[in-house]
Amino acid sequence: MGIFASCFKGSNDDVPSSTGPDAVLKRQQMAEAAEKRLKEQESRGVKDPEKLRRQQQRQAELDKELGAAERSPNDANLRWQVT
Repeated sequence: MGIFASCFKGSNDDVPSSTGPDAVLKRQQMAEAAEKRLKEQESRGVKDPEKLRRQQQRQAELDKELGAAERSPNDANLRWQVT
């Protein structure tokens, strides 16, 4: 077994370490590219992102108002009863 270890001993010296500055730079670039892809994917098919944001905000307000209206006791007479 020792014979095989001595044959392959020099092969690890030729491989550069993965913690060098090039590896750090490459990781940073890959992270930036991933963030860019996510942003592009989120806005795919949206022509006007500001309009979409306003619509979502308006829908959230309507949902909030409906939730408050369901909890109020004033509309007790307006419930459907199925028999």
